[in-house]
Amino acid sequence: MPGLDRDTPIPTEITLHKKSCMLELRFDDDSHFQLPAEFLRVYSPSAEVRGHGAGQETLQTGKRNVEITALEAVGNYAVQPTFSDGHSSGIYSWDVLHYLGANHDALWADYLARLEKAGASRDIDSTTLPPKSGGGCGHNH
Repeated sequence: MPGLDRDTPIPTEITLHKKSCMLELRFDDDSHFQLPAEFLRVYSPSAEVRGHGAGQETLQTGKRNVEITALEAVGNYAVQPTFSDGHSSGIYSWDVLHYLGANHDALWADYLARLEKAGASRDIDSTTLPPKSGGGCGHNH
């Protein structure tokens, strides 16, 4: 995934839609993305998910019903969501969010293929404790 890049478009609007579990982003290059909480969770830029180098990634499982419970600004360059499974260490810079939005379909297909290859599930979490709330988004991608 990309790092902080000064040439990356800047968000002009960030809206958390809690009911649909979507983060909606509009950028100053006229791009517009709606990113599901599950997608953002499995592609978290945190060391817990990404590792500290190539080949150290941890496949995230059981995140189908994860929600974003809070969203905090990090300076003028990023946001830090807190997810319903307790994960809160990912800092999503503007370039990471733009990259995730622009590449959503390919990244999602890759994630689903990696899950299948590992015999893992979007419904059974083998990486963290069960979600704290009984809620969930329940949308199928």
